Amino acid sequence: MATMSSIEWTEATWNPVTGCTKVSDGCKNCYAATMAKRLHAMRNRRYENGFNLTLHHDLTKLPLTWKRPRRIFVNSMSDLYHKDIPIEFIHEVFETMNAAHWHTFQILTKRSERLLEISSQLRWPSNVWQGVSVENSRVLHRIDDLRLVPAQVRFLSIEPLLGPLDNLNLDGIHWVIVGGESGSGARPMNEEWVTSIRDQCLEQNVAFFFKQWGGVRKHRYGRELEGRTWDEFPDISTENQKKLITL
Repeated sequence: MATMSSIEWTEATWNPVTGCTKVSDGCKNCYAATMAKRLHAMRNRRYENGFNLTLHHDLTKLPLTWKRPRRIFVNSMSDLYHKDIPIEFIHEVFETMNAAHWHTFQILTKRSERLLEISSQLRWPSNVWQGVSVENSRVLHRIDDLRLVPAQVRFLSIEPLLGPLDNLNLDGIHWVIVGGESGSGARPMNEEWVTSIRDQCLEQNVAFFFKQWGGVRKHRYGRELEGRTWDEFPDISTENQKKLITL
C-alpha cells in the first residue's frame, strides 16, 4: 500500500486506508474505485473488500521506514476524513507524519466539513500539507473550510475541472493544481477555464501546477499550457509561503 507514484505533483503514495464513497460530481468516474475493482479481481489482499472502506492498521507506521525524503500523497485510494474513519485512527496517521519529519505529506479531501470539525484536535507540523478537491462552483465552500485549518501549506486540487471558476478567493491558499479528467467517460475541460485559474493564481501570488489536459487517452494531449509546462510548488523555506518556485 505504499508505492512510487506517477502522479506529477507527488513522489509516492501511502494508503493506510482504502475504499471510499462518492460525495460530489468529481467522484463520478473515480479512478480509485476503478483501480480497486481491478485489484480485487487480481486477489490483492488489501482489496478483499473491494472499494469498501478498510483500515490497514499495519501500515500506519510505514513512512518511518523510508529514509530518503519524499513527497507522499496520503490515501490516494481513500479519504482520510471519511465519516466512518475513527478519530483515533486519524490521530495515529498524524502521529506518524509528525514523527517522519523528513518527508512532506500531502493530504487531499472532499470532506472539508469533517476536516474543519476535527482540525483543532490534530497537530499540524510544517511537513503536512492539507488540500481540498474543488471540481466546480458547487463545492467552493470547501475552500472556505480549508482556510480555517491550521496547516502551514493549504492547497486546492481542481481536478477534474468540470466548469469555470472565474472568481476564486485564494486568500490563505498556497498552491493550486489543475487537471482534466482522464480515462473512460472523461468529461471535457475548456482551455479558458484553465487559463482563468492560472491568471488568478498569478494575480494572487499563488503557486500554479497544471497536471494534464486529460481525455480518454491523456498522453496524446500532454500537459503544456500555452506552450509551456507549469510545475510551480509553494515555497515553504521562507516566511512568505506564497513565493513561487519552479522545480
